[in-house]
Amino acid sequence: MAATETETIRGPHAGLIEWLGKHGVTYEVHEHALTFTAREAARAEGVDPVTFAKTLGVVTADGRRALLVLEATDHLDLVKARRALDSGHVRLLTEAELLEMAPDCAVGTMPPIGEFYGVSVVADHALAADAQISFHAGSHRFAVRVDRVAWEREAGVRYADVAENVDSRPLWARS
Repeated sequence: MAATETETIRGPHAGLIEWLGKHGVTYEVHEHALTFTAREAARAEGVDPVTFAKTLGVVTADGRRALLVLEATDHLDLVKARRALDSGHVRLLTEAELLEMAPDCAVGTMPPIGEFYGVSVVADHALAADAQISFHAGSHRFAVRVDRVAWEREAGVRYADVAENVDSRPLWARS
């Protein structure tokens, strides 16, 4: 059965917890208030949003799918994603495509473990600065906090520059 927007996922993705344990990735599972964005989940978890990773599903011009992982505060740069995936075109997966790919996850809560979906995982370089990261655990109510190095090693994460460059300085300070 597919997890739809109106369904409630009652717990974390069972396969995720099993995968983390099997691969020796240190983790903590947290339940929090219902949230719908990575920033909201970070706030509910009480963690810095730059250490909460959001997972985006994309597809290339030749039909390859991939998971792109960014800090909760960042936005995907599709031009950079094209370069990282060596494709002439990249687009975000639709909600229907996400449900097809991960029927056991609520839309927008796929854990960044490509092995579950037969896809590669590309994380933005900014994530490499954190010792631990959190991400959705297949539900809008559950997240996991993991040792980043162990996660990247076991999930076969490749790093690339895929986030938009945003200058957050006040207008008067920009040249």
